[in-house]
Amino acid sequence: FFDQFSLTAFMGIPLIALALTLPWILYPTPQNRCLNNRLLTLQAWFIRQLTHQLFLPINPGGHKWALLLASVLIFLITLNLLGILPYTFTPTTQLSMNMGLAVPLWLATVLIGARHQPTHSLAHLLPVGTPTPLIPILIMIETISQFIRPIALGVRLTANLTAGHLLIQLISTAAFYLAFTMPTVSILTMGLLLLLSILELAVAIIQAYVFVLLVSLYLQVS
Repeated sequence: FFDQFSLTAFMGIPLIALALTLPWILYPTPQNRCLNNRLLTLQAWFIRQLTHQLFLPINPGGHKWALLLASVLIFLITLNLLGILPYTFTPTTQLSMNMGLAVPLWLATVLIGARHQPTHSLAHLLPVGTPTPLIPILIMIETISQFIRPIALGVRLTANLTAGHLLIQLISTAAFYLAFTMPTVSILTMGLLLLLSILELAVAIIQAYVFVLLVSLYLQVS
């Protein structure tokens, strides 16, 4: 069951490299025309709405991150959705890749906050009105929670996608073997598989959105 998450190569080419590169070909490139086609218009509207929702609570100074975070959001959504297709490889089920995205983004928010608002960033380590004996303990707890943020980002995305893929494979395997012994139960299991696949489509989009949303919230806090 876990073979679908192993890194494989085809003709000496790592499949993860193809999985990270090919999705960008699916998106049409805007052209220098007065009017775009319906697909480009829908794509621009979708990106504009997601970016607006992400940066609505953030100060105007943080809107410089719009292009980066919107690109990461579209990238993750595409990888997650393509990974649901049969005989495909999902790079976002690899913890190393998710941590490779989470750590630099989190570190950038911390460094930018320390550079532009050092007092405000350090104030989060110690809440107002803390008793004096609890000051060292709270500073230690807040520091640890700060370093746990990128781990939580990467593990959340990896765990949700891995669990969904495993459930789909388990139920599909059960439906296949039950088709020879109990056809009625197999049909009911296939119905459950269909519902689970629809749920996994929603999870693929929601988890990508949550990943980028948390990064934007870290930017706001910093």
